[in-house]
Amino acid sequence: MARYTQESIEGLREAIDMVALVSKETDLRRVGTRWTGLCPFHEERTPSFSVNAEEKLFHCFGCQKGGDAIGFVMETEGLDFPEAVEALADRFGVELKREREDPQEEERRKRRERLLALLERTTGFYSTFLWDAPEAKRARDYLAGRGLGEEVLRAFRVGYAPKAWDRVLTGARQGGYSEAELLACGLASRARNGNLLDRFRERIMFPLADNRGRVLGFGARAMRDEQGAKYINTAENEIYKKGRQLFGIDRARAAIAKAGHAVVVEGYTDVLALHAAGVEETVGIMGTAVTQDQVAELARGVGAEGRVSMALDADRSGQEAMLRAAKIARERQVQLRVVRLPEGRDPADLVQDEGPEAVRERLSHSVSVLEFEVGRVLDDADLESPEGADRALVAVRELIATAPAQSKVRDSLVRLAADRLDVPVDYVTSSAQRPAPVAAEQPRRPAPAASPHKAEITYLARCISAGASGREALERLIPEHLPSAALRRAREHLLAHEADPQAAVPPDDAALAAVIDEIVGMSESMEATDRDALRTDFLLLERTRLEREVRRARSEGDPRQSELASALQQVKTEMGTAMGQAT
Repeated sequence: MARYTQESIEGLREAIDMVALVSKETDLRRVGTRWTGLCPFHEERTPSFSVNAEEKLFHCFGCQKGGDAIGFVMETEGLDFPEAVEALADRFGVELKREREDPQEEERRKRRERLLALLERTTGFYSTFLWDAPEAKRARDYLAGRGLGEEVLRAFRVGYAPKAWDRVLTGARQGGYSEAELLACGLASRARNGNLLDRFRERIMFPLADNRGRVLGFGARAMRDEQGAKYINTAENEIYKKGRQLFGIDRARAAIAKAGHAVVVEGYTDVLALHAAGVEETVGIMGTAVTQDQVAELARGVGAEGRVSMALDADRSGQEAMLRAAKIARERQVQLRVVRLPEGRDPADLVQDEGPEAVRERLSHSVSVLEFEVGRVLDDADLESPEGADRALVAVRELIATAPAQSKVRDSLVRLAADRLDVPVDYVTSSAQRPAPVAAEQPRRPAPAASPHKAEITYLARCISAGASGREALERLIPEHLPSAALRRAREHLLAHEADPQAAVPPDDAALAAVIDEIVGMSESMEATDRDALRTDFLLLERTRLEREVRRARSEGDPRQSELASALQQVKTEMGTAMGQAT
């Protein structure tokens, strides 16, 4: 690739208004021949940042960063030298001249410039159509319904492709563009009869720009069910390469460079919603296929000490994408964090339903990839069967063994695994110093001296020994009080068959029969249970439930933490009172 001449670069430096350039990043005040302000590269209260308008240089006496306008743009916007030069030339209207280049290369460059100009022209058409055309009202209503205001939609140049089959074709031809150029940049396709038609029709259009804001293609959302795929993208071509694209990188790159942090989401509306909420370092991967090129772009943006937070959907494809991204990030030595999202809700939903603060709270409670992997093993395991629990225990031991010894991360993971597997902490830590060996036969989990659900089974036994008050006590339980599906099924069975629970168990349901037999057997050895004993046992279950909820809320950054902690303290107070009365 031919380089720009030194004369061109020097001419660019002369044309730049250094004060205007820097003022976009920090407020400047004139002091004599210099301009001063707070440094945009580090936090400070007393200005130590200085700009020399005549020599077009900047310097910070605090962090010692300094240089010319090109260096300033490289630092603040995360661009390399050629990109910074081209961005400044566009901004200040300077024509750059290249050193002698190969005629074929020059021809390719000029063709690329024409295709980019055609894409830019079409972006303007789609954007205008969205706001001005009656036909686009349904699209405007949809976007408003997702909580997206006009300001952020205009900032990202979101548009709408009309229903007519040739609006873009006709306009482009009138502008002097050929059919070959329309096909080359993905704006047209051929019908079965060979005629050309607009590729995008009746769709919301999201421009896909590079880090300098040049539109390379489009993502398009259908407005009718019968249109086929809900989302389609520009087909890959000489301009657009999907695997290299990050939606919103042009709007986010300065914020990413300043924060040393990037937030990665899946969809277009997720990016828009988070930018509108003030999280301007957000970009989208447009699906779940994270690529080497995307991670490389993020790594360059956040810098050596930065981090990337993945806030992908909580479904299986989103979780698998985060694990793939983690592998690539390790290879690139990028610090990756995972933001936990509720099942079935994306970042745009959270902004709309819970507000910007709730989303920022979740971002601030992102977890390491290791914590995410342990949680995923536990979520996917069949914890109701001994074999499934054994496999999960072996898997989490191996993962926890990779955490630094005597670290808060390891301690937190051990507590999480013990809680979810419902085993003593010792069961998790006994082999967490090193990965558990893989034996030919699956190791059996050591059997506890007593049933792991003794408190719950005791409560259910008290309920059936207490008569009418026992039924009321059973009805007070909620699913979260009973940590296994077997116990929850037992409760429902006892409510439905309180006269003779054992006789009513289906003959082919051995699991339910075993639990009911244990409950009934325990109840028969009990004396009649009074209301005070039932109340005390219920409070014990309620305390255990709330302790689980508090731990989970802390690990997931749930904003209900304080509410749950307050409820837990109230239950502990009631337990103290009840036990005092019992004695």
